[in-house]
Amino acid sequence: MFKRAISLLISFLMLFSVSAPEKLLGLPKMATKRSLDLSKFTLTWSDEFDGDALDKTKWDGEWWVTERKGGFWHEDMVSVRDGNLVIKAEYLAEPLTCRSDADWIKPYKPGYYSALVTTNGKFEQCYGYFECRCILPAAYGLWSAFWMMNEGVYHVDGSGEDGTEVDVFESMYYKDHWWGADAVVTGIHYDGYGDGHNGDSIGKYFMENDPYTEYNTYGVEWNPDEYIFYINGKETGRLSTGGVSDNPEYLLLSVEVAGENGVADADRHGTGKITKTPQGNWPAEFKVDYVRVYQYNDRLSTH
Repeated sequence: MFKRAISLLISFLMLFSVSAPEKLLGLPKMATKRSLDLSKFTLTWSDEFDGDALDKTKWDGEWWVTERKGGFWHEDMVSVRDGNLVIKAEYLAEPLTCRSDADWIKPYKPGYYSALVTTNGKFEQCYGYFECRCILPAAYGLWSAFWMMNEGVYHVDGSGEDGTEVDVFESMYYKDHWWGADAVVTGIHYDGYGDGHNGDSIGKYFMENDPYTEYNTYGVEWNPDEYIFYINGKETGRLSTGGVSDNPEYLLLSVEVAGENGVADADRHGTGKITKTPQGNWPAEFKVDYVRVYQYNDRLSTH
């Protein structure tokens, strides 16, 4: 009933402007629905997660931060099981042990634990096509993400050309009954994360199946002119705001908990408030079947 009402509202708004639904409802910009053409690419890097542990030649699971928004990141929340990378999110009354004695690292406390893995220091690439196939974690108050970064993101100069955080997807809308369930969001960020921050988004994309029980692919084609985003091989939108990054970027897969200072007490952009009751679907798992990176064939032939 709710989705039908939204559809009727969108139809009404389109009588006045084809762009009205996106502007008022935060929906994705009008997509061309073009299909991905992989024939122009060559596979340059991948992880199929066929082993029984995280491949440390490809990924780093020990991140530089322990406290992360409303929870904590810890490498013990990462495993490889049944052909999937699994990042688990769970409430732990007994905090995990910190494996670093650096005096700037915040101590672990009771709370919600999850993790991040990254190719930082192990693999990065400029331009190409980047894709993961995954099942999203089914719980309120958190979100998973597939994203890319480089250190130029922190350089505040009014441009994203030296570095842009590219969020291929973020799963902030688990069963969001107000704005519509089963949606992901895609966007970019540059010029740091303070007062100079800039960014843009193609808005929400409402999935045709249940992304919390079924695999879907999420990808971005990155070229000197724009970022082209895809879900299941179909284009969902394009962005080039601030200029396109022309520096190599590394990959990240993560699960984060809404809140701050390690306390899960906020509703972030539609995540809903977290609950550790059985109805909260805990522990939650972000399952990644593979990550694959491709480069343009013509770029490989000239480099």
